[in-house]
Amino acid sequence: MEVLTTTEMEHADRLAIAGGTPGFALMLRAGQAVAEAAMNLMEQGPILVVAGRGNNGGDGFVAATELVARGRAVSIILLCERDTLQGDAALAARGWKGPVLPCNAMAVGAPALIIDALFGAGLNRPVKGDPHDIIEAINASAAPILSVDLPSGINGTTGAVMGVAVRATETVTFFRRKPAHLLLPGRVHCGRVRLADIGIDAGVLAEIRPRTFENIPELWREAFPVPKIDGHKYARGHAVVASGDMAATGAARLAARGSLRAGAGLVTLASPRDALAINASALTAVMIRAVDTAAEFADLLADKRLNACVIGPGAGVGERTRDLVLAALSARRGAVFDADALTSFAEAPDQLFEAIKTSGYPQVVLTPHQGEFQRLFSSMRDKYPLHSKLEQARAAAELSEAIILLKGPDTVVASPDGRAAIASNAPPWLATAGAGDVLAGIIAGFLAQGVPAFEAACIGTWMHGEAGSEAGPGLIAEDLPEVLPAVFRRLYDAFGIDY
Repeated sequence: MEVLTTTEMEHADRLAIAGGTPGFALMLRAGQAVAEAAMNLMEQGPILVVAGRGNNGGDGFVAATELVARGRAVSIILLCERDTLQGDAALAARGWKGPVLPCNAMAVGAPALIIDALFGAGLNRPVKGDPHDIIEAINASAAPILSVDLPSGINGTTGAVMGVAVRATETVTFFRRKPAHLLLPGRVHCGRVRLADIGIDAGVLAEIRPRTFENIPELWREAFPVPKIDGHKYARGHAVVASGDMAATGAARLAARGSLRAGAGLVTLASPRDALAINASALTAVMIRAVDTAAEFADLLADKRLNACVIGPGAGVGERTRDLVLAALSARRGAVFDADALTSFAEAPDQLFEAIKTSGYPQVVLTPHQGEFQRLFSSMRDKYPLHSKLEQARAAAELSEAIILLKGPDTVVASPDGRAAIASNAPPWLATAGAGDVLAGIIAGFLAQGVPAFEAACIGTWMHGEAGSEAGPGLIAEDLPEVLPAVFRRLYDAFGIDY
């Protein structure tokens, strides 16, 4: 589940070498893993390896030599003169007995499979000249493409396309994934990602101490709440969702249903009086309380049993919503602030951040999409060099002292303590009205059950993605809470939990 930046991966290599594994042995295993993947991807036909001057190219030479030994016809294009290769890459090239084709786009031809070993994950400058033309020729070919470590042209830490990048059918990477395997647009360019063991002991992670993870159940297994046979609804928490006025009540009801399905023992909708009848006619298990003002909301939260809240979905942008947020923070409740709650502070974000800090309560989750994020955290452009979505979320968490859930197909959850998780399980049909409202409610449901905010946001994000896949194409937001029981069952089975 650990995700390593390119610098951390280089550190892992050095630690493995210092521990007695020669660098060339790592390269041999990497090249053999690439050859194995190539055999699986294309069982017959000529293979072209396009190699660069670094260790990525060395992996390509090893793969080419291995594939010839297995009876495949292989040719190589090398980006540089062969005698300029250094270190382990030079050793790998010496093992290659076949010809090396000239470095130009015309040499790509029409192979059955292309192995892209041009650039590794450390690329941090735009691709130009011959490499640019070769990458375009690779993409224009009809052949499947197998990339080594990362598709050439992708920055391994940010996931950015450095001018142009290979669009791979499959990517073989080593030891641990890099952020670009999960962040867009890098993830789209990777195709299927195969993780290969090349003999680096997992013990090196204790020294590297990675702070980025893939958002998968292994990350939050210990925090996942499981109802006890002798438990009761009050032990599972009580979430409160603030509704908007009579013209905008649906979003809050979606959040409330998501919270209830996520496991909160009770859920109350705090509804303006003019919307009471509308909300009451559409709700059954969710309770309703008349709440028009922030003072009434504070009175409601004076009951300590109401331990989590959602403010924002359909709440309206303005003073009332700001006051509801401040009341929730003063009450020191677990809180998810979404949508209108975030936009209401766009002109005065420091007021929100200061209130979070003053509350001294770390159970606060902010769930912006990219547009809301830019409005709320516009000041960061002058303070932080924000090169990737991961860095943006981390910087925002540090600035606000809240958990940041930066939404999208590659949702990032970041904590002020530096931890971050990247999700990769959201299907495209989750991009539909109301899906984010359900997500906010799911997270509040886990907060109500006592799950720490970072883990609650991670669990909610993962389950939201799984629910999207469970519902399938054509889903609407109302479907998401209704398929959560199926997601729970699969997760219980995976964890070995009886039910």
